[in-house]
Amino acid sequence: MENYRAMNPIPVWSEEVLVKVFESDFAGRWKPASFFRWMTAAALHHADNLGFGYRKMLDDGMIWVLSRLKIYFYRFPVIDERMLLQTWPKGIQRKLFFMRDFVLTDSVGKQCAIATSAWVLIDPQNHRILLPGTLPGSLPENAGRAALDEIPEKINPPEDLPEKFSLEARYSAIDIVGHVNNGQYIDWISDCFSPEEYRARQIAWMQINYSNEVRPGDRVSVRANPSGAFVQGLNLTPGTTAFEAALGWVEED
Repeated sequence: MENYRAMNPIPVWSEEVLVKVFESDFAGRWKPASFFRWMTAAALHHADNLGFGYRKMLDDGMIWVLSRLKIYFYRFPVIDERMLLQTWPKGIQRKLFFMRDFVLTDSVGKQCAIATSAWVLIDPQNHRILLPGTLPGSLPENAGRAALDEIPEKINPPEDLPEKFSLEARYSAIDIVGHVNNGQYIDWISDCFSPEEYRARQIAWMQINYSNEVRPGDRVSVRANPSGAFVQGLNLTPGTTAFEAALGWVEED
């Protein structure tokens, strides 16, 4: 197994992001899923810079998989706005999770969102979790640097949440790993609420825990309570929980 060593590793990664029309909602604001997709992309770009990119990792029989993410939305950027997205690893928690934080700021340096995330190593052949010691090398720990000083905990939604809709995982939802992309789950969560509800209030924070993968052809039941505090995805095909989410809301001005 090769011990990876990047030529020019950058401890804190930065990317400029332009808010595009097709990533925005009816009010011209970035959709919640757009935050997740850009954060995931930046994390993978940084992993590549550090010598732990997708193809190198796959050669050694492992891949990065997002397990949990908690994000606070301070403001939803609008179409054609330029943002700065920064991300960095910050050590290992619970002897399992590789932690990574994110900060999204606008052109005058004001924070629009902050987030923390927990990643695990997975064997793509048998889909089992690998211990952190399996990683052939080490990541920068960025000691003392935190966007969000929290660890995403277990979510316990109420039992028997009413179903909002059900669907089958098809081509557009599947990523390079062969399962539903993490951003797609955020679209499903967002679809639990009507445009009228988004006109009256906005999501202030969200945590999502990815429990079990959803594969092509699986049937998923997406459920939410009336207040919008909890959303759950049940994979009806194998009979497992796909994801659980907790949300906080703020009334629109």
